[in-house]
Amino acid sequence: MDFFKNLIEFFSLTDANVRYVLLGVVLLGASTSVVGSFTFLRKKSLLGDAIAHAVLPGICLAFLLFNTKNPFVLLIGAAVTGWLSTLSIDFITAKSRIKMDTAIGLILSIFFGAGILLLTMIQHSGNAAQSGLDHFLFGKAAALVSTDVWMIGTVSVILLITVFIFFKAFTLISFDKEFAFSLGLPVGLYEVVLSTLTVLAIAVGIQAVGVVLMAAMLITPAAAARYWTNKLPLMVLLAILFSVIACIVGVYISYVVPAMPTGPWIIVVVTLLAFFSILFAPARGILPKVFKKRKTAEIIYNENILKCLFHLGEADQQFEKARSLADIQRRRFFNIVKLKRGLQKLVKEEAVLKVNNMKFALTDAGKKEGARIARLHRLWELYLNTFLKMPEDHVHQGAEVIEHFITPEIEEMLLAELNNPTKDPHNREIPY
Repeated sequence: MDFFKNLIEFFSLTDANVRYVLLGVVLLGASTSVVGSFTFLRKKSLLGDAIAHAVLPGICLAFLLFNTKNPFVLLIGAAVTGWLSTLSIDFITAKSRIKMDTAIGLILSIFFGAGILLLTMIQHSGNAAQSGLDHFLFGKAAALVSTDVWMIGTVSVILLITVFIFFKAFTLISFDKEFAFSLGLPVGLYEVVLSTLTVLAIAVGIQAVGVVLMAAMLITPAAAARYWTNKLPLMVLLAILFSVIACIVGVYISYVVPAMPTGPWIIVVVTLLAFFSILFAPARGILPKVFKKRKTAEIIYNENILKCLFHLGEADQQFEKARSLADIQRRRFFNIVKLKRGLQKLVKEEAVLKVNNMKFALTDAGKKEGARIARLHRLWELYLNTFLKMPEDHVHQGAEVIEHFITPEIEEMLLAELNNPTKDPHNREIPY
């Protein structure tokens, strides 16, 4: 009962604090995931981590100069040092032999170290207004107020509108910068705009999840979405969805269990979504790939069984004759367990007929399939021998693998190239 009561209270949004926190982190998650999608595709994920650490000295300097914790003032300071970090990384990589990852690590350490130094100085300065600045290290999502939400909302709207306007250009420079150059597009300008959006997204994001976790907020939703699709618009929408789900669940957990921090829980949830995507996404997920690999291996194994039965029939011109397991094993070695399993599968597919309990004969469909595999094998052997000048005794192994992946279109091309041959390099008939 408590669970449903908490759920109703949470989603009714009667609590002003819940409204501010939920609206703030959802806007933040949506905007950062959109910008993060392009950062991820440009292979600049580590740059986001560097910027996230580099904004800390900007926040501290803004506080020291203006003696205020106004979020817009701190945002400007964060954006300035965030931009300086990107310029520094670009300068180092362009003017020296230091590679990008090394430059990122160097700038990240320097800026973050400077930020910690300034933060420590502020904390020991005796300034009463400094309380709460340390929240920028780990975030303060649960303490967002209306001013914070207005700032996050304003920046989020700017980010989303800018990405919408320049979506095609950002897509082009993310996938093929050289092609964009050839079209005469101002690639440098678009990169500056995209880098600025990344800096702004990170600068406003540290309000909720802090310097340490901001890179995960920026990149993880995009990385998770990439596993589900090859289409960029859909990827961006999925990144937004994953980010919003993580934000809602993270806020709900911290609402139900007040001792739980909101920002870290948001990152935990989005990371779990990323792991789920890595494991289960249909096209790229680990488990579907394993399943597909096993399925392909099973198909190849069963095709080899059919080819073996066809060879036995070809040898004595008795294709309908029932063969024992020993007959099959004498022609070609098979693991006995896999052989029995494969024959059972072929019986179900009506490619093989079970006779006298432990003997098996090809059906018409099985004979046709066996002939097809043998034909592809021999055509490929002939192709290797004819065009690649491989000796006759070297062509079998290559054909043994490729025969299972030759499509009807490739078969037609082989037949045309080889002039519809009747015999392979070993003088065996090519079945049609």
